[in-house]
Amino acid sequence: MSGFRPAWWLPGPHLQTLWPTFFRRRPSLPLAWERLTLDDGDFLDLAWLRRETPRPLILLLHGLEGSLRSHYAGPLMQAFDAAGFDVCFMHFRGCSGEPNRLDRGYHSGDTGDLRQVVARLVDERGAPLAGAAGISLGGNVLLKWLGEAGAAAPVARAAAVSVPYRLADAARRMDHGFSRLYQRHLVARMRRKYLAKFRNRSAPLEVDVTRLRRFVDFDERVTAPLHGFAGAADYYRRSSSRRFLPSIRVPTLLIHASDDPFVYPDTVPTAAELPACLRLECSPRGGHVGFVGGRWPWRPEYWLDARLVRWFRS
Repeated sequence: MSGFRPAWWLPGPHLQTLWPTFFRRRPSLPLAWERLTLDDGDFLDLAWLRRETPRPLILLLHGLEGSLRSHYAGPLMQAFDAAGFDVCFMHFRGCSGEPNRLDRGYHSGDTGDLRQVVARLVDERGAPLAGAAGISLGGNVLLKWLGEAGAAAPVARAAAVSVPYRLADAARRMDHGFSRLYQRHLVARMRRKYLAKFRNRSAPLEVDVTRLRRFVDFDERVTAPLHGFAGAADYYRRSSSRRFLPSIRVPTLLIHASDDPFVYPDTVPTAAELPACLRLECSPRGGHVGFVGGRWPWRPEYWLDARLVRWFRS
């Protein structure tokens, strides 16, 4: 169980999900940017919050179509900094405001880029990472990588928040009810990004992306062929993190809400699937990366920040 107590003035999963997106203040942080060239010649951008004297390092991964502008990004970096950690925010390919160089992009199961970033940070620091935290899609990538690496993962602790553990289920869930609005918004951003990348060069696929409205359609016609999958079903099966959980050997905190509108309640793994090093904290309410508490709307409390700080400091 989770210790989260939802705000009475944010009833239901959608208000919990949307409130921080529209109303949470983004702090101004003294960030340093670094462009990392990848093995295939492409690049991704890292944003650093660190001090002159190196401190234990936490790597932070964002969700689908996220970036430093995501409501959780700056506040989490600020909370980790105040707790005595350096923070590196990893943008997936094409998510930092500039199209990436190659036709391919990023996806929910792409652990290769994360592997390169971690290797670079460990080599630079000369020590394993103090922690790694992934939000939504970033959590799926992180958990899959931890399962692939097993005991060899060079990170002391990890945390994953609001993860779509079974991607096919998540795609189906987003086809129903109010969740279709989230799907419409996110797929529209994916379409715009695809069109912007290939505005001045030939597109590799014969597809009219302006006609794609659903995740499963976009993944079938764009994500899968660009990244070597046979189709959306193959992509979902091979990229879902749930089947990698039994192989994780790093102490890992899983934070989830049963009313998450991006997934079904049974998307959450069962206790029988989890090795002893995984701790699942599932609250009845909280939405998708929401977890907003507090007695009054003008004094909201963002429980997630404090919980992750406690986890990495313990």
